[in-house]
Amino acid sequence: MAVSISSTCPGTYCGRMLVNGSVEGDCGVCPRGERANLQNVCERCTESPELYDWLYLGFMAMLPLVLHWFFIEWYSGKKSSSALLQHITAMLECGVSAAVTLLVMEPVGKLSVQSCRVQMLSDWYTMLYNPSPDYINTLHCTQEAVYPLYTIVLIYYAFCLVLMMMLRPLLVKKIACGLGKSDRFKSIYAALYFFPILTVLQAVGGGLLYYAFPYIILVLSLVTLAVYMSASEIQSFKNLTAKKKRLVVLFSHWLLHAYGIVSISRLDKLEQDLPLLALVPGPALFYIATAKFTEPNRILSEGGSGH
Repeated sequence: MAVSISSTCPGTYCGRMLVNGSVEGDCGVCPRGERANLQNVCERCTESPELYDWLYLGFMAMLPLVLHWFFIEWYSGKKSSSALLQHITAMLECGVSAAVTLLVMEPVGKLSVQSCRVQMLSDWYTMLYNPSPDYINTLHCTQEAVYPLYTIVLIYYAFCLVLMMMLRPLLVKKIACGLGKSDRFKSIYAALYFFPILTVLQAVGGGLLYYAFPYIILVLSLVTLAVYMSASEIQSFKNLTAKKKRLVVLFSHWLLHAYGIVSISRLDKLEQDLPLLALVPGPALFYIATAKFTEPNRILSEGGSGH
């Protein structure tokens, strides 16, 4: 239902169309790629995303890749030579999907994005802010006020899923000969579960993730690094450098630490923010330095000798 307003529109996200330099029509929802400005006029989204916006998109793009790698490693077995090729294929799928997603967004055919600025948390949940001017009829102004940060992630996940279903089954069938018939496709089955979960997560919690993702990255990367080093019984630099795989895992976590620090600081003041990156190796060094003091067997033996 449209409500005619002479000067301004009710609600935060309702607006009127701008046609040939003059405001026309009734208050209502703005077309896709536009949002209402302070004068309640629908305005085209023509700005470039900020660094923080790109970091958020990078985080959402990393989630399926990290999950792919985790389940490939989990189901491929320790001696499987197919794991590396599957890892590379998963990276290729996500990389191509990201490029195609950027190309199909405005401006079409360019690896760039035009966006509207995120101003507040409610921008992500405009469906909750439809006004009722007469307290009876609701004026529906639900739109993507954070264009295209909400839908671009969903489009990316769709491309990732399509590419995975086109490439991975053929690859796994040819190279995963060392695994049983029921095991070789389990990493693909896992993706068929986590893609819907990621989609719902973005659809429902996109706004919350937008503000919380730097802290999520830091906490999860610290916890997973500690769990990995504990499970691998890494208690010295010698243990750490004994296998190349351990160094790869360590450097991957360091990149995530740095990503989280940059996302929190946003590099607003380079001379103050860049030195924070020196903290990246800190957790691993602290773990190695204190691991020998927290060894359960040692604690039990000392407790037993004390009695």
